[in-house]
This record gives sequence, structure tokens and C-alpha cells, in this order.
Amino acid sequence: MDDDQVCSITGGDARVVIDLALADPAWLEDIPDAASTVERACLAALDKACRGPGLAVSLVLSDDDRVRRLNREWRTIDNATNVLSFPAIECRAGELPVPQPGLPADTAIELGDVVLARETVLREARDGAIPDEHHLSHLVVHGCLHLLGYDHEDEVGAETMEALERRVLDGLGIPDPYA
Repeated sequence: MDDDQVCSITGGDARVVIDLALADPAWLEDIPDAASTVERACLAALDKACRGPGLAVSLVLSDDDRVRRLNREWRTIDNATNVLSFPAIECRAGELPVPQPGLPADTAIELGDVVLARETVLREARDGAIPDEHHLSHLVVHGCLHLLGYDHEDEVGAETMEALERRVLDGLGIPDPYA
């Protein structure tokens, strides 16, 4: 990602640090406020789901080609998807993440990376007649919850995760994406 534009954003209460990489500048042509959209969604997800220690997350606004390569390499699925999450530590849904041993107490816990594919995200939004910013926000929330150990592998996990997504998105003024 040497050519990516990278910036760090510290969340509202300085508890969350977001490293944002703009791997596909076309995001800003399609959604001019994409950076602030993903920042708000990430902070809202972490505020609602993990009100504990200092946290750090990397968000990557990428494209279908890169996400397809990542999906093929890490999940052996040879196609693009809307969002991929790469947890840096193992978290349990609903529990506070534990810092790695030996790090200073004030070191932010690195949760991992959330990578979004521009073309897929925009196509899904338009196919579903959803505002681009709303769909992008939903996928960032979804990806961040995966970093915190939430999943949708079974019915109970899916219901728990979707209910939390709804609460986070409602707080952002975004309608229920599952309605």
C-alpha cells in the first residue's frame, strides 16, 4: 500500500485511533465525505460495542481488485466482496479486548483492519436504493463488529450482531438495513 494516502484520526474522546488508508482515490469522487463517513461509523460501532480501553483500527478504502486478491489469499474465495475484516487479536463478542502482555497500560489495543471495496459497495447501495453513505456506514460498523468478535455464522450470532448493527446505525440516523 505504498501509494495509498494514509491519515490518522483520533476519535471524539481520544480513546480510539483510526488509521485511514485511501487505497482508491475514486472513493472521494463517488462519496466526497467518505473519510468522515467511515470515521463516524467506526467510532459509533466501537462506542456502542466496546466502551473500555483505548483502541486502534485501520480502515482501508480500497477497490474490487485488491479486495478480490485479499479474499482469494486469506479466504480462498476468488471474488470481490463488500468488506473484509482482519482481526489482529482474538476477541469474544460482548467482552472487552485484552491488551497484549508486556505493553504499557496506556497503549491502544490494535483490533485489526477493515477493508472496503468501492465498486461492490456502491453497486450494492444503488441496487438496493440505499444512500451510498448509509451503506458504507453499515459495512464499516459490520466490519468493526467482526474485529470485536461478533459473527453471523449461526442464527444466534447473526441475530446478536444484526441487533447491535441496528442500534449503532440508529444512533447515526441511518434506517434499519435489514428491514
